[in-house]
This record gives sequence, C-alpha cells and structure tokens, in this order.
Amino acid sequence: MKKLINNPDNVVDEMIEGYVKAYPQYVKRLSDNKRSLVTAKETREGKVGVLIGGGSGHEPAFMGYVGDGMADGVAVGNIFASPPPDPILEVTRAIDKGAGVVYVYGNYAGDVMNFGMAAELADLEYGTKVGMVLVTDDIASAPKKESEKRRGIAGEFFVTKAAGAAAEKGYSLEDVVRVAKKANHLTRTMGVGLTPCSLPQTGKPSFELEDNEMEIGLGHHGEPGMEKGELQPADQVAERLVNEILADMPVENGEKVAVLVNGLGSTTRMELYIMFRRVEQILSEKGIEIHRSYVGDYSTSLEMGGCSVTLIKLDNELIELVNHPADCPMYVQK
Repeated sequence: MKKLINNPDNVVDEMIEGYVKAYPQYVKRLSDNKRSLVTAKETREGKVGVLIGGGSGHEPAFMGYVGDGMADGVAVGNIFASPPPDPILEVTRAIDKGAGVVYVYGNYAGDVMNFGMAAELADLEYGTKVGMVLVTDDIASAPKKESEKRRGIAGEFFVTKAAGAAAEKGYSLEDVVRVAKKANHLTRTMGVGLTPCSLPQTGKPSFELEDNEMEIGLGHHGEPGMEKGELQPADQVAERLVNEILADMPVENGEKVAVLVNGLGSTTRMELYIMFRRVEQILSEKGIEIHRSYVGDYSTSLEMGGCSVTLIKLDNELIELVNHPADCPMYVQK
C-alpha cells in the first residue's frame, strides 16, 4: 500500500514539522519536547487550560483541534500509540494560567496510564491542579452495564468542544470537568469498517476484510467489531448504526441532538452525505431535532474505509457550548 513518506520511522516528527510550518498563526512547538504543541495565541491569565492528545494517524484528531474555542495544547504520540508522560507534562506547564488544566483523552490503557502519570507529576513538580475526563463513546466496545470499559473514538470531538468552549467562557476547573463529563455521558458512537489501513512501518493491511464484507463496530485501530457480514446498502448501514445508538441512549420525541458522520480516512464525502441523508430521515421520523450536524473527516484511522455515526444528546447548557465559535487549523465554526 503506497504512501508519500520518507523514512517510516520519521513520519510523525516530519508530519508535526510540516504542520507547524503550515499553521504558525495557530500552533507552535515547545522547545523542550518536539511532540508538544500549544496554541500560538496568548491566552488570558485565570483561564482553565484544555489539553488533548493521543496517537498519530487519526488526523485531524488530535492536533487539528488546538485553537480558539477548543484545546490549548496537544501531546502527540506515535502511530496509534499514546504519547508518553513527558510531552503531556510539558504542554501542561505551558498552558497552565493559574486555574488548572483539564485532560481530555480516550479510554485506552496507554493513555490512561500516561495521562495519569503526567497529572501526578504536574501536581508534584509544578503544583498544577489537573482534572481528567475519559472519553468512552464507542458502544460496540463494551456493553452498557460496563460502559466505563468503552473506548473513546469520534465522540471525543464533542467532549473537546464542550470543554474548550466552557474554558473560554470562564468556567472553573471543576465546571469544565463537569460539562465535559456530561458531554461524554450523553455521547454515543457506532462505526462500520469497509477496508483496512496500513501502518507506515509495515506497509501491510492492519486487518482483513473480503471485498464483499463490512465489519460493524470496528475500532479506530482495527480492533475487532461486533460482527462481520456482507456489505449492505448505505441506508441499511445507517439504520443499523443509529438504531444501536438509540437502543443504548434513548432520545425522546422533541429532544435535540448534534450529529457527526465521520469518515475514517478514505471514505468520500459523497458516501458520508449519503449516510447523513438516511441518519437525518431516521431521526426526523422519530421526532428528534438535529440542532447541528457535522459531516467529514473528524477522527480518522489513516486510510481506513468506513465511517462512524455519533449522537450527542443536548440540554440547554450543551447547546450553548456546541454553538460556541471555534477557530482551529482543521476545524472552524462560526
């Protein structure tokens, strides 16, 4: 599988170097750690910092969401691997404006361990108070009664959106954590995989699917899903994903949601809009109002084929935060 790269071992650092050069008005790299990026704009004293991060290969997640109304900094890991504590700690120190820092990250063993270690070191070495929000939106990865075991996938976009907007509005550390956890609690994602990605170091498919197969519930790193089966038309796939979400998180007639139809890297906009078309029809038939919609590549898996559907159920507070403007290199909302 072909890629436009140089040495496979250097892809992450060269990507970061190119990214910083492309968007100097948005981001800068810290001198202490080349995997630590922070906003290029001066943030006000007393503002809660929002730090995100995770493995590379999910672009625009995670570094694409550093900017106004979203995150203040990001720690970048290797392909599909958690960043170690050092870059997390460096970003924490850089974005701490005296009100503490909130970590938003997915529920993966490496992330849990490394972000947890960084939070302890931030307290011990700098006296920085850190709040932590674990994203667990992937309903395919564990049953509802064990929701704390679920992975974090595309729904992390909405949790970051809530945290970033709240911090910019002047919420306290405790309240930023509260609304981010509420956003996570009210967010569900379900995905379908069509084709694998390939890691730059191997050049080989990360998993196998036949030409006529799809996999429901496939993870962002190729983790096994709920089931493999024959490829179905887009309408049937959309119905399966939405119905699984609504069975896990009932949304009543008249309630509002925001919808994200997220491409996994190689899925065309044509396909994503065909999927959204049926998602909107299903929700409309149930009397569920779409307050905002997002269609495109928001959290990918290199060049994996397929998509995910995310719903976040909105109350008045979350509506205000979702509506808040954002200005990042890979995401702008007015």
